[in-house]
Amino acid sequence: MSRPAPAIDEQLAISHNAAAPAVNWRKLFVRLQLPVGALLTLFALVIGWIGRDARDITAESGLGYWLGIIGGSLMVALLMYSVRKRIPLLRRLGATRHWFKWHMNLGIIGPVIILYHSNFDFLAGGINSQVALYCTLLVAASGVVGRYFYAQIHNGLYGSSTSLRQLVATVEESEQFDTHNPGLTGEVRAELAALAQQVLKKPESLSASAVWPAWFGIKTRWVSWQLRRVAYRNIDALANSSSVAREHRSRLRRATRKYISSRLAQIRRVAQFNFFEKLFSLWHVIHVPFFIMMVLTAIFHVLAVHMY
Repeated sequence: MSRPAPAIDEQLAISHNAAAPAVNWRKLFVRLQLPVGALLTLFALVIGWIGRDARDITAESGLGYWLGIIGGSLMVALLMYSVRKRIPLLRRLGATRHWFKWHMNLGIIGPVIILYHSNFDFLAGGINSQVALYCTLLVAASGVVGRYFYAQIHNGLYGSSTSLRQLVATVEESEQFDTHNPGLTGEVRAELAALAQQVLKKPESLSASAVWPAWFGIKTRWVSWQLRRVAYRNIDALANSSSVAREHRSRLRRATRKYISSRLAQIRRVAQFNFFEKLFSLWHVIHVPFFIMMVLTAIFHVLAVHMY
């Protein structure tokens, strides 16, 4: 019974290395960008709302006027992202992800400045001022929703798009890892492979796609419980005949559980991808008219302010 020892030692080494990854500061910085930005935005909104009565700001003159100019200019600058995508010559001016990053950031900073321009008075000015303000806030809210959808179908918030094929390849990788794990026998591997193939049969309609992630969420958790039972039984059987396996039984169980959970989590990710991809496409159809409406109302607002 000396044959399983090298495989078990290799399996334990893989588990040990996976359990203690090096700190990736760049990924940590990218991961913290969104929550830190959200907290700063919330802080600015709370301070602006609380101090609205104490500030002597009017939209027609002074600081309030210039805040309107700055905020409106930032909203117009959002168009540069669309121009960058459509004019080949501008594609040399930095990567698309950087342009998109600033597109989303300006879509938050601009409306916040415009709120300070109006001193958080949603009924100030004439009907054209109110419509322009509401359209700006509508575009900002729509952008926040689109930002969430975008993050679900991309590698990182500003990364390259994740294709369904890439996700499936991730699900089907690590066959060598399976072979070296005494708990992951052919029965367990076959069940994981069958589930991976099943998730490829993605539904076409939006309503069916909405049910797909929930169904696979329940399915994979049930399968996880079943596969762990089978894998633990295999490990226990080997431990009864191998002193090496018996000594490291608990660590083998942890490694097996972690691997099964990881594979099933990847399958759930594939199930979610199609749903969020459809939502993002639908959102884009809605967001563009919102933005056009905001630009038109903003132009009318500026003309009305300076002509009358």
